[in-house]
Amino acid sequence: MIGRGDTLLIATRNAGKTREFREAFAALGVSVKDLNEVAGVPEIEETGDTFEANALIKAKAAAEATGLPALADDSGLCVDALGGAPGVYSARYAGEGAGDAANNAKLLRELSALGASAEGAGAGPDGAKLLSSARFVCSLVLYEPATGAQTVAEGTVEGFIADRASGSGGFGYDPLFYLPEYGKSMAEISLEEKNRISHRGLALRRLLAKL
Repeated sequence: MIGRGDTLLIATRNAGKTREFREAFAALGVSVKDLNEVAGVPEIEETGDTFEANALIKAKAAAEATGLPALADDSGLCVDALGGAPGVYSARYAGEGAGDAANNAKLLRELSALGASAEGAGAGPDGAKLLSSARFVCSLVLYEPATGAQTVAEGTVEGFIADRASGSGGFGYDPLFYLPEYGKSMAEISLEEKNRISHRGLALRRLLAKL
């Protein structure tokens, strides 16, 4: 069980995710590192067909390579009009190595090709059209190499996909993900607000409660 003074490895090279986890664990006195700060962790292939399966693959590989307890998340966007896509392929929706801009552009192309519209959902930021209901899903797995113990938690946040990006914060699909209760996209709210209501923030609170 991790505690004050311990080092936790976050099995990611995504600076945005690391920043969120570091802020959350700082209050517990746990030091956070990510894969950019340690050596010896090979590229990890995500072969699972669920978010939880991919999170476990990453956490276990990172922990066994370094000897540190490792926390991994697999998270993604599930869009109702696309039958739940991009799902576990969210990070590589536009192809391996695709960046946020390419993934967002493909999402809008796919929804446009369907003529998708979230009827009755109202308008998004600055009059943007809302194309589909959607949710962000996050599965977190903490793997402790000394014992093989696994701690799992999941969180979701509901919203809509807007037909244009809004805001400069966040990362991934945040600029397209509209939160009706805020009247803003996920990229327009503060990091503090995002940690409180986001899929990853909810999963993290559930994980910490288990710990």
